[in-house]
Amino acid sequence: MSYPPPPAGDPYSQQQAYGQQPYGGQPVAAYAGWGARFGAYLIDSLIFAPFAILAAVLGTGTDAATGLPTINAMYYVFYLLGLVVLGYNRWFQGGKTGQSWGRKALGIKLVSENTGQPIGAGNAFVRDLAHILDAIPCYIGFLFPLWDAKKQTFSDKICKTVVVR
Repeated sequence: MSYPPPPAGDPYSQQQAYGQQPYGGQPVAAYAGWGARFGAYLIDSLIFAPFAILAAVLGTGTDAATGLPTINAMYYVFYLLGLVVLGYNRWFQGGKTGQSWGRKALGIKLVSENTGQPIGAGNAFVRDLAHILDAIPCYIGFLFPLWDAKKQTFSDKICKTVVVR
């Protein structure tokens, strides 16, 4: 029995149920929506919160003589530790597997638009830096996935990445 050839075009644009097999036998993923992307980003950002709270509580005080606020070494230790954990999660883990802890919790994955593979730690870092461009025009770049065909932000377009389910 012969099957028709697979449809031409973008493999991610085919909206199929999770796990359903397309013509070639490989599961096809669909683009992740704005809500899932925002939720994953929120989870990833909240990972830094305990370190920031510890830095503020244990790393600050008041000078007894002047009454002015002071910052001690613990502030920098907790803040730096938080940045290390955030970097591991977003850049190393997210670049290596395509899933940060937030993306994993919401079942989405960051991949290269061309290869469908995770983008690596360096490119994940560059993509996060490119989010500055999403913020410049009144944060409109972060809302771009609401109407974009591939649900990409400006930084996704620059780095040639997509977020899929």
